[in-house]
Amino acid sequence: MTQIIEQILPTLPVTDVLAEIGVALASHGQAVLSAPPGAGKTTLVPLYLLDQSWRGDGKIILLELRRLAARAAASRMAALLGETVGETVGYRMRLDTRISPKTRIEVVTEGVFARMVLDDPELGGVSAVIFDEFHERSLDGDFGLALALDVQAGLRDDLKIVVMSATLDVERISNLLGEAPVIKSLGRSFPIDIRYDDRPSRERIEDSVARAIIEVHGNEKGSILAFLPGQGEITRTVERLDGRFGPDTHVIPLYGNLSQKEQDAAIKPTEPGKRKIVLATSIAETSITIDGVSVVIDSGLQRLPVFEPSTGMTRLETVKVSRASADQRAGRAGRTEPGIAIRLWHTGQTAALAAFTPPQILASDLSALALDLAHWGVTDPASLAFLDQPPQSALIEARALLTSLGALDASMTITPRGKKMRELAMPPRLSAMVIAAQEAGHGNDAAMLAVILTEQGLGGSDIDLEERLRRFKYEKGERATAAKSLAKRIVLSLGGRVRDASADTVTAGELLLRAYPDRIAFQRGGRGRYVMANGRGAELAETERLATEKMLVVADVTGRAAQPRILAAASIGREDVEEHVPDAVRTEDQLFFEKASGQVRARRVTRIGAIVLEETPLGKPSGEKAALALANGIREHGLVILTFSKEAQQLRQRLGFLHRTIGDPWPDTCNEALVGRLDEWFVPYQHDARSIQEIRSGGIMDGLLSLVPHSAQRELTKLLPTHFEAPTGQKHPISYDGDEPTLTIRVQELFGLKQHPSVAGGKLPLLLELTSPAHRPIQTTRDLPGFWAGSWKDVRADMRGRYPRHPWPEDPASALPTNRVKPRGT
Repeated sequence: MTQIIEQILPTLPVTDVLAEIGVALASHGQAVLSAPPGAGKTTLVPLYLLDQSWRGDGKIILLELRRLAARAAASRMAALLGETVGETVGYRMRLDTRISPKTRIEVVTEGVFARMVLDDPELGGVSAVIFDEFHERSLDGDFGLALALDVQAGLRDDLKIVVMSATLDVERISNLLGEAPVIKSLGRSFPIDIRYDDRPSRERIEDSVARAIIEVHGNEKGSILAFLPGQGEITRTVERLDGRFGPDTHVIPLYGNLSQKEQDAAIKPTEPGKRKIVLATSIAETSITIDGVSVVIDSGLQRLPVFEPSTGMTRLETVKVSRASADQRAGRAGRTEPGIAIRLWHTGQTAALAAFTPPQILASDLSALALDLAHWGVTDPASLAFLDQPPQSALIEARALLTSLGALDASMTITPRGKKMRELAMPPRLSAMVIAAQEAGHGNDAAMLAVILTEQGLGGSDIDLEERLRRFKYEKGERATAAKSLAKRIVLSLGGRVRDASADTVTAGELLLRAYPDRIAFQRGGRGRYVMANGRGAELAETERLATEKMLVVADVTGRAAQPRILAAASIGREDVEEHVPDAVRTEDQLFFEKASGQVRARRVTRIGAIVLEETPLGKPSGEKAALALANGIREHGLVILTFSKEAQQLRQRLGFLHRTIGDPWPDTCNEALVGRLDEWFVPYQHDARSIQEIRSGGIMDGLLSLVPHSAQRELTKLLPTHFEAPTGQKHPISYDGDEPTLTIRVQELFGLKQHPSVAGGKLPLLLELTSPAHRPIQTTRDLPGFWAGSWKDVRADMRGRYPRHPWPEDPASALPTNRVKPRGT
C-alpha cells in the first residue's frame, strides 16, 4: 500500500480492494466497483488514486448526485488529510464552489460535470473521473458517463473512469465500458432486525410515521432515521412530534431545500447523552452518513418526477420505493451497531416492489439533454454509450420544444440563440424566458424568477410566484445571497446591466409566458379549477388567493395525471398574452361534428391552444369540408355512429373475408382499418352530406368498392356471390362475417340437390345452417349429400311430428324442392 493509505487513511472494508482498483485502471483504464453503503468507497477511492503514478498532476473528479452528498464527501476527505475544504479537496456546485489552485480532488454534482465536458471536450487537467452511487441512475449521471466514455474513446485514451455503486447490475455496466474489470467489496454491516407494521389504508403517512417514531423511541435506544416522500410530509410529521419528547431528543428535518447549515445539523454527530430523530427524503439513502442511527422507519414511499411528452409537463408523483431502495434504507440502521428497520407495509408487499427505481432518462423532460447533444454535435443518441437509450417519443417532443424556442433550426442544429440558452445552465424554457426578458429590459426579475423555480424554497413556499419573487428580493441569508449572486451572473453573462430589483415593473406572469405558453390556464368549472392550453386540467385549493383568478400561467404541478395540483403559478390577463406571446392567440374557422344532433356545424373560434376564448356560429357547411367534418366525427366516436345498409354491410363482409383468406389486393374492412382510411373511401363519396342522416348508402357502397383495384372488382362476384339461388328459384343471402361463408336456409328448399353448394368456383363449400319451417336450426353441415344419406333419417323422424303439413321425404336428394306446405288431404 502507498504511504498515504498506510499512515493517514482509516481501515474500512473497501481498503482491501483499493490496490485492485489501481491495477485495473493502470491496465484497462476503467473499473466498476460494487460496494455497499458504509464500505468507504466515496472517501477512500479518490484519496487512494491521488498517489497513482498515472495521475501526474491531473485532477480527480468525483461525481455526486446531490449537493449535500458532495459537501459531505469533500468535508470527510479534507478532514482525513488534516485540511479544510478548498485545499487538496474541494467541491463545485451550482450555488457554492470551494476550490483553489491546490485542489486535486474536486467533488462535483453530476450536472456540473456534464457542463465541464461540454465546455472542454478534452477535460484538460483531469486524470480520472469517478461516478459515485451510479445505481441512482440520474439523467445527468447517465449523460455524464456517456460523455466521459466518448472523450476517452476519441480524445483522451489516458483518462481513467471508475463507476461505483451499492446496488447495481455491475455486469451490465461492465459491458457498457467494454468489459471493464468488476471489483467487489463485501462491506461491513451489523445485523438488522427488519420488522413490518402495516399502515392502515386510510391513515395519512405522516400519522403512521409519527406513531411509529413515538413507539420505537420509548422502546429502543439510539437515534432514529425516518424516510418520507417529500418536504410536505416531513413538515407535517414535525408538527405531530412537537412536544412529544424531552430536551435530550431533537427532531431534525432533512431535504434538499434546506440551507447548508440546516442540512449539516441533521448529519453531524449528536452530543453525548443526546438523541436525534431525522426526518428525511430519499436524500439520505446513499452517499451521506448520519452518525448514531440505529433505527430506521421507512414509509415505503418516494416522490419521483414523471414526464408526459404529449403535454410537455413534468409532474411529481408519489410512488412505492423499489426493493433496492428499501434495502438501502434498512441498511442505514446497521452502519455502526446492530439496528432495527421498521417498514410501514405488509411483509408480503415487499416481493411486489420493483427491483430498482426506473432510470430518470426513461421518464424525464429531455429538452436540456437534446440541447446538449446538439451542442456536442450528436444527432443520434445511439452513437453515445447510454446504459438506457433516451425514448424516441420524448426526444422528438424535446426537439420540437427547442425548435419553438429558437434553440434548434429545422435541421436540428443548435442556433446562436440555442448556444446562449445552453450557457445559462438552466432548463431551456427558463433560459428562453431570461433571454427574451433581457432583450426587453427585464433581465433582472427574469433571472431571479428562474433561480426561484430551480431552487425550491427561495422566497417562501407560496404558490403565487409573484409573491415569492417579491419576498425573494428582500430575503436575507446565506442561500438567498448565493441565489441572488447567481441571478446577477446570469444577467451579466448576457451582456446586461444589473439594476436595482425594484426598477423592473414586469410581473411574474408576463415573464412566465415566455417559458410556458402551453401552460396558460383558464378558469373553467368554478373557483380553483382550470384547463391549460395543452388540454390538461389542473386545480388549486379554493382557499388559495390565486383560485379566484380567471387566467394563470402554470410553472409546476404535482399529483396524478387525472387530477394535477398546481404548485407554482402566476396571474395573467388576456392582454398580457396578446402582448408577450401574440402567436399563442389564434382565430380560425372550424368545422366539427355534433354527436347529439348528428349534424356538421361551423364556428369561428379564438383560442389559446385548447382554451376557447370566443366562439361565433357560422353558416351550415357543405361539400368536401362537411364530409371531412363527418369523417372526424366518425374518428372520434367510431363507426358505430354510421349506419350500413344490408347491402353495404354484406359488401364489407365479403371484402373482409377475402382479406382474411387471401390478403392483397382485398382490403381490410375491420372497424380500425376503415376508420384509418376514411379519407379514401368516405370523404370523396359524401360531398352532399351535412349530417349522419344525409349519408348516402350508395356512396358507402361506392366508397368501399373504391378500396379494391378496378381489375379485381370484376372478380368479386365470381369469387363471393351475394346470394345463393336455391333449387326453388329463390335467392338467399350468403353471410361472410365468420371464418367460412354461411348460408341459412330451410331444408325443404334444398330437396333434390345432390351436390354441396359452394363459392369461389367450387373451391369453398358453404357452411349450411339448415332450419325448420319455423326457421329454427335443425342441422349444420359442410356435406349435404352425406347429410341426406346419414342423419336425415333422425331429423325426418323428429320433424314429421312437429310439422306434419310440410314434406319430409325418405329420399330428399330425389324429392322436389319446395317452400310451401303440402296440399290438404295429401
